[in-house]
Amino acid sequence: MNRKVVTMILLAIFAQLVGLSAAWQANARAPKAQYLTMAPLDQYLIANRDAEIAMARSAAPKSISGGAEVLVLGQKGYYTAVKGKNGFVCMVERSWSAGINDPDFWNPKLHAPICFNLPAVRSYLPITIMKTDLALAGRSKAQIFGAIKAALDKSELPTLEPGAIGYMMSKRQYLGWYPHVMVFVPLTEATTWGAGLPGCPILASEDPPERLTEFLIPVGHWSDGTLAPAFSANSIHTD
Repeated sequence: MNRKVVTMILLAIFAQLVGLSAAWQANARAPKAQYLTMAPLDQYLIANRDAEIAMARSAAPKSISGGAEVLVLGQKGYYTAVKGKNGFVCMVERSWSAGINDPDFWNPKLHAPICFNLPAVRSYLPITIMKTDLALAGRSKAQIFGAIKAALDKSELPTLEPGAIGYMMSKRQYLGWYPHVMVFVPLTEATTWGAGLPGCPILASEDPPERLTEFLIPVGHWSDGTLAPAFSANSIHTD
């Protein structure tokens, strides 16, 4: 093979590598997906009802979720798929359960299995149900939070009870985060718990429109008892 042919082949390979590198860099710089409005409802639904029940139960250890009521999302909202006997309620929250400033508020990929204890069932779950009903009715994010505010102003939603918690320990979650327990309290300055301070494992999400603060306490294992990765406050997934 003469030198001219070899040179042409090498130049062609180099050009391909440059093109691949440029494409990779462009992809790395590309903005994350934007979820500005609600997607078609079917994208939020889980076609297999039994799969959704199993996912909901995976939020907490079997000693809790095994006797819990299970809610499943249908075309008209959440409904009871399994009756419970221990006061807990397990469900798979969708993206609109997030706060008003969450960029994933309309992300149809988001699945968040959670099991609520009885105080949370009575005083936090109604907010989730109301937000779901409004979302399914085609309301915008602004309209949803406006309706929540009006309901709180009129005491149409219950006051948050002490001891309200939710277990979020599922490997099946689409959150890209660690197994954790949520503690729901009336709107509170996060630093009163030390949340977010250097070396503190507790994180917090203040939600003024819903007048509550959610404290996130990581735990060391998933609901099935297997060990979870070591906690890092920087490892939070959204896309």
